[in-house]
Amino acid sequence: MSTLQIARWIMILGIILFLVGGGIYLLSRTGISLFRLPGDFRFQIGNVTCLIPIATSILLSLALTLILNAIFRLLNR
Repeated sequence: MSTLQIARWIMILGIILFLVGGGIYLLSRTGISLFRLPGDFRFQIGNVTCLIPIATSILLSLALTLILNAIFRLLNR
């Protein structure tokens, strides 16, 4: 792998991280918070909190699947 390809991948990952961060920021500004969706379970007993983010995991899995499929389809052309 040449340095040009490595640089290209780093820039693509940076853009993806920027978009994900911007999406999370916009979601928090609208009042929708990850890990507080319906279907995310939170148990608190005393000072111990257990968070089971089922709905958030499904949502992130779907979003990442769509994004990665789009990227791989673009790269295979």
